[in-house]
Amino acid sequence: MRVRDHGELPHDLAQGRSRYQAWRARRQRGGRIPQPLWALAVQLVRRHGVSRTATALGLDYYSLKRRAEAAEQPKPTSPAFVELPVPAVVGKQCQFELDNGAGATLRVQLVGYDTADVAALARSLWNGP
Repeated sequence: MRVRDHGELPHDLAQGRSRYQAWRARRQRGGRIPQPLWALAVQLVRRHGVSRTATALGLDYYSLKRRAEAAEQPKPTSPAFVELPVPAVVGKQCQFELDNGAGATLRVQLVGYDTADVAALARSLWNGP
């Protein structure tokens, strides 16, 4: 097995360095680094770390670190359509017992009732026929 010298770069890092050097040789002064080269640098950071990649490619450590961290963040996805089941509609339920004092008792269980109907039923039982 071959031992690496500290000055020797791994093959992919050396290729990245030569791509950056070629771009720097033909760029206009003050030109920004193209996105494909930044993407290459971020990819190299995953394998070799920020410090080593920034040094090999001649990049600002903090700019490269920011871009590498941004690439690690999950991309926001568009909201998905979620169909919610319709809840079972449970109407009003009521169970009560009416006693008119003369011995008449009425037990009532109502589902989906109107309170005015219950009041009318109670009045008719208490007031008599």
